[in-house]
Parts: sequence; structure tokens; C-alpha cells
Amino acid sequence: MWLPFNSKVWFYRQPIDFRKQIDGIVLLVADTLHKDPTSCQLFVFRNKKSDKIRMLYWEGNGFWLLYKRNEKSRFIFPGISNDAIELSISQLQWLLSGLDFIQQEEPEKLYFSRFY
Repeated sequence: MWLPFNSKVWFYRQPIDFRKQIDGIVLLVADTLHKDPTSCQLFVFRNKKSDKIRMLYWEGNGFWLLYKRNEKSRFIFPGISNDAIELSISQLQWLLSGLDFIQQEEPEKLYFSRFY
């Protein structure tokens, strides 16, 4: 899977039924999040027990459905809510690593206008 660095990442804070497959998650993205599931954005979902993550991504001619299950630990999620929050790529990596992505600090962005 190729995920462009400029892709938006959306994390839906409400636990979903992990029996849903691609079509069910596509409907959730379109109807509940009011987002285009074919927009080349990554949509991240959690389960109730906080030990599983599903991610939906559209790549040109089809969907990717990715799944991660923690065997001995739980993911650290923010409070349950019916909204989605946008994550940076760093926050997504922290989340997938089991870190509290809300508590981590993004590195300062540097901008240069002169190069030597």
C-alpha cells in the first residue's frame, strides 16, 4: 500500500462493529462521517475493547482494509465521541505503536528561505 504523505488521516472515535467489512465501513464513512471514501484519505476505526484497529484506504481502483490486533496490550484512544479527528502521520504512527498520540508533541516545523 502506498500512502502519500499529504493524505489526510481521519480517526473515528466511536467504537465500531468489527464484523463490518469494506462495504459496511464505506457506508459509515459516507453516511456518518460525511466524507468521500474514495478520496484517497485514510480512515481509522477502533473497537470497544481497544485492542483492534481497522483502516480503510482507496487506492486508484479499489479499497484497502487493514487490520491490527494487539495481543497483550490495548491501544490508547481519546474519549469516545461521534466525531472524527484528523491525525498527522506522526500521530498515526504513535497510535499504531501503542503510544498515547494525544500526549505526544509534534516536532517543531522548520521553514527555510535561504540555502547555502
